[in-house]
Amino acid sequence: MHSLSCAHGRTEGGFALIAVLWLVASLSVLVTGIMLSVKSELKVASFARQTVMAKAVAEGAMQLALQSLVASGKRPEKLVEAPVSYAGRDVMVRMTPMNGFININRAPLELLQALFQMGAGVDAGVAGTLANAIMMARTTPGPSGKPPGFEAPEDLMRLPGMDYTIYARIAPMITTDSGGSGQINVQAAPPNVLNIVAGGNEAAVAGFVQARGGDNVGADTSQLNGAWIGGATSSRSVEMSARVPLPDGGAIMVIRRYQITNSSPDGLPWRVFYADSRVEQAPLPKP
Repeated sequence: MHSLSCAHGRTEGGFALIAVLWLVASLSVLVTGIMLSVKSELKVASFARQTVMAKAVAEGAMQLALQSLVASGKRPEKLVEAPVSYAGRDVMVRMTPMNGFININRAPLELLQALFQMGAGVDAGVAGTLANAIMMARTTPGPSGKPPGFEAPEDLMRLPGMDYTIYARIAPMITTDSGGSGQINVQAAPPNVLNIVAGGNEAAVAGFVQARGGDNVGADTSQLNGAWIGGATSSRSVEMSARVPLPDGGAIMVIRRYQITNSSPDGLPWRVFYADSRVEQAPLPKP
């Protein structure tokens, strides 16, 4: 009888030990999960703080460049890229007059077709359909009796056949605010726009960009489509962009478009009419 009681006690003790071990294991898993979650949240918070600081540095550098431009009393005629010192850092700022972009309110049909075909990568049929839809929107009278045109590039999303993927590909190359005849100031055009004007001839674009990098405003344009090229005129609207590296090896790109004016609501001699920013991921380590 005594031996049975001892055996029963040992069995209960064994079950209790197993229960305790399971409890300890469960708590260990729970604690490990909590620690990983906390580390992940700290990493996210740290990255958010770094991006906010980087945006502030980019904004400050662009504001200094804009102040210098306004103080000079001149209007930009060509794309300029130069370092600007701000908060103890040298930030590369690019200034692009808006007449270096493709104005969807004024560009000719053939240029719009090339924009969609080479800039968005769609076939000729889709490119022609979308280009014609733009022309229709520009010429069909609205309720006021006048063609409404496009107030902002985002208005393209209203076109039949347009989807966000196509729009996102061409958005960095277009504007509605450059005025002029619809031709492009190639001295101000970024490389992606020049690639369209050059019919995809990357070698011609590279040679032209290198030639205009100095004071050579007469860089060879013979391999560009002359029908789409306008004069190197000044513009009252300008795009500023700044790229600030992040500690993890990535970077943040901040883009602002300004109109130089004396009638902005906040009293500044410019107003912002477009703002964007994006994070560039750090390159993956090589295997």
